[in-house]
Amino acid sequence: MAMQAVANNQQIDVSEEENFGPQPVTKLEGNGISATDVKKLTDAGYHTVESVAFAPKKALITIKGISEAKADKIQNEAAKLVPMGFTTATEFHQRRSELIQITTGSKELDKLLQGGIETGSITEIFGEFRTGKTQLCHTLAVTCQLPIDNSGGE
Repeated sequence: MAMQAVANNQQIDVSEEENFGPQPVTKLEGNGISATDVKKLTDAGYHTVESVAFAPKKALITIKGISEAKADKIQNEAAKLVPMGFTTATEFHQRRSELIQITTGSKELDKLLQGGIETGSITEIFGEFRTGKTQLCHTLAVTCQLPIDNSGGE
C-alpha cells in the first residue's frame, strides 16, 4: 500500500514537471491545428507554443499558407496552452515589497548594493582571481541563515 502511494506521488510529480518549461509546437496538433500548419510554423522558426502565442499576428500571416483566420485560430489555441495573464502594478509592487536584502557582511559593500544582495534575483559576481568572490559567496551562505532582523534570510 505504501509503495503504491509513493508510485502515485512520483507520477504526480512527473506530470507537474511536464507542465513547466517551453512546450513544443507539436502540442498544438492535439488542439485542433492540423499537422501541416504545425509543420509550416516549424519551418518558419516557431518551435515552441510560447513563441507562437507571443508572436504578432502579422508575423504569422507572412508564413506561406497561413491566412488571417488560421493565424487567429492558431494564436487562440496557443493562448489556451500558455499562461498569458496580466499583472497589475499593485500586484507587482506587492511581490517586490516581499523581497528582502541579505547582508554581505560588509557595511560598505551593503551600502554600495543599497542594503545587500536582493533575494529572488540572480546576482553575478566577477573579478580577477584572489579578489574575494568565493569568500563573499561563503559569507552569503552563512548570512542567509540569519534571522531577518539581522539582515539574513530566515
